[in-house]
Amino acid sequence: MSEIICTRIIAKPNGGEPMALDFSNQTINAWRRENDRVGVRNHVVILPVDDISNAACEAVSNIVKGTIALPHSYGRLQFGEDLDLHFRTMIGTGSNPNVAAVIVIGIEPEWTKVIVDGVAKTGKPVEGFSIEQKGDFETIRQASWKAKEFVHWASELQKETCALTELWISTKCGESDTTTGLSSCPTVGNMYDKLLPHGLYGCFGETSEITGAEHICEKRAANSEVGTKFREIWQAYQDDVIFAHQTDDLSDSQPTKGNILGGLTTIEEKAMGNLEKIGRTSRYIDAVGPAEASTKGPGLYFMDSSSAAAECVTLMAAGGYVVHTFPTGQGNVVGNPIIPVIKISGNPRTLRTMSEHIDVDVTGVLTREMTIDQAGDILIDMISRTANGRLTAAEALGHREFSMTKLYRSA
Repeated sequence: MSEIICTRIIAKPNGGEPMALDFSNQTINAWRRENDRVGVRNHVVILPVDDISNAACEAVSNIVKGTIALPHSYGRLQFGEDLDLHFRTMIGTGSNPNVAAVIVIGIEPEWTKVIVDGVAKTGKPVEGFSIEQKGDFETIRQASWKAKEFVHWASELQKETCALTELWISTKCGESDTTTGLSSCPTVGNMYDKLLPHGLYGCFGETSEITGAEHICEKRAANSEVGTKFREIWQAYQDDVIFAHQTDDLSDSQPTKGNILGGLTTIEEKAMGNLEKIGRTSRYIDAVGPAEASTKGPGLYFMDSSSAAAECVTLMAAGGYVVHTFPTGQGNVVGNPIIPVIKISGNPRTLRTMSEHIDVDVTGVLTREMTIDQAGDILIDMISRTANGRLTAAEALGHREFSMTKLYRSA
C-alpha cells in the first residue's frame, strides 16, 4: 500500500485541539481537460439522448472497443422542469472530466444538438448523430467511424501531475446500519475536514435522508442565506414528494428494510448518521439543484438529490464530481459507469460476507484499534490510489449503474 504524503502536527504550540494535517503538497497523476478540470478516468462515452436510441449507442460500443454506452429509460415527451433536469444530466455526464470525448445519438436532431452544444462548452471533442432519415444502420456506421477516431485520440492523452485537492469528491451512504454513523460516515467527514481547506470541492445530498436532522444541517451552512436555501429545498421535497404521495408510513423506504435489519429504527437515527459525512468543521457554501454544477468556488456543496444510490451518484457525476465516496453498513454494491465509487465499511459482518465490494475497511474504529483520524487518512490514501488508476471494487466487478431521475410523467 502506498503511503500518504502528509505532515502530522500533534498539537498547537500552546496546546489545545490538534492542527489540521497538511495535504497541500500531495499530488496525483491524472488527466487535465480542456477547461482545466482534472479527471481520473479517460472514457469515450456513447450517450443516448432518449430511450429509443439506446440500441444504436450499444451497437456502436460493441463495435468500437474502448467506448462505453450509457443506456437509460427516458428522453421522450418530457417537458418543463423534468426536461431541464434531463438535459442537465445528459450534458453534465458528457461534460464530466472523467470523460475524454462524447458521441451523442438521438432519434431527432434538435434535442441531440442541445446536448452536443452543452458538452462542447467544455472544449472536449463531441459529435452528434440523429437516427431520423437515416435509420439505425447508417447512424451506427457514421457514429462508429467517429467513435473510433475519438478512441485513438483519447488513448494517446497523457496524464500529468495534479494536486490531490483539485479533485471534486462527492459522497452518499447506502444500506446504512448502526455502524455507519459510528465509523464509515465519520471517516468521510474526517476526509472532508482535512481536504476542503486546501481547495477541494465536496458534495453531499440525499434530501429525504436528512429528515429529522434538517435543523442541524441548516446550521452547518456557511451563512444564513445558504441555510435558508437548503431549508427551502428540503421543505419542497417534503411537500411535493413525500407528503404528496405518502402512505400510512415510509417503513419500506425510509428507513429501508435493510436499515431496519441493521438496527436503525427511525429516519431521525438514519439522518444523524448521514450528516456525519460532512465532518466536524466543514460548512457547505451553497445548496444546488439535482445535477447542477458547483459554481461558488472550492468548498462543500449540498445537492438536492434522491436517496436512491444509483440515482444520487448519477446526479453528482452529472454535477461534475469525479470520485465518489460511499459509506455502507449492510453492504451496498452500486457503481457508476464514469466515476469510481469507493466503498467504506465498518461492519465486521459485511467485511466477512461481502468483502469483494469493500475498498476501505474501517472496522477497527468499532474495535478501538483505529481512530477516526486514522480512518480518514486511510480513505485519503485510497482516494489517491484510485485517482492514480486503481480500479475500485465496483469497477472491477462491472457495476455501472446509470439511473436518471424523473420528476413526473411525460406528456
